[in-house]
Amino acid sequence: MDGPNPGIKHPIPMHPRVGFLKPLVNRPNIEIGEFTYYDDPDGPDLFADKCVLHHYDFIGDRLIVGKFCAIAEGAQFIMNGANHALSGFSTYPFNIFGHGWEKGFDPETWSREVRGDTVVGHDVWIGMKAVILPGTNIGSGAVIGAKSVVTRDVPPYAIVAGNPAKIVKLRFSKATIARLLAVAWWDWPVDKIGRNLDAIRGADIVQLEHAT
Repeated sequence: MDGPNPGIKHPIPMHPRVGFLKPLVNRPNIEIGEFTYYDDPDGPDLFADKCVLHHYDFIGDRLIVGKFCAIAEGAQFIMNGANHALSGFSTYPFNIFGHGWEKGFDPETWSREVRGDTVVGHDVWIGMKAVILPGTNIGSGAVIGAKSVVTRDVPPYAIVAGNPAKIVKLRFSKATIARLLAVAWWDWPVDKIGRNLDAIRGADIVQLEHAT
């Protein structure tokens, strides 16, 4: 019951559209946990190029995705490099075109728009063509509806949908969510996860809490 090897890029035989991202993504500014996968009919190998946009090393922001996340086709993480300065009358980036237009540009007007790392917790399901905007934090166990645009933080075990994404409901009571976060089954050794799949897939928090 040890499960698949998390170091295998394509873990499902005859189904190359699904790939574990940790061995597929090799960028210092992207961190992805074991068993998180991306599903794309064109293949998951280009996840970093197709799905993580405007991500530039010199900015320093990171995309951090936890373990056991499921990311559907076309999901996009828009990083801080997409931001424009908002403090003046125009948002047009005159300075990047040079030829004199860069003179007088104050980099601080742009750096004020940097919103930090984008962080996705563990066991998060991100639906098809969802868009995650810079600096948002998505809690563990959350579900992001297809084509949603996530503009603000999402609480653990919340279901959100729409543009901008709003909470539709919490998957469990607040008390149960607190207990689930304390259990943190995604941090268990793989053999323990394998032994307790019924509890993880089930809905009995006591059984999960007493797993051995």
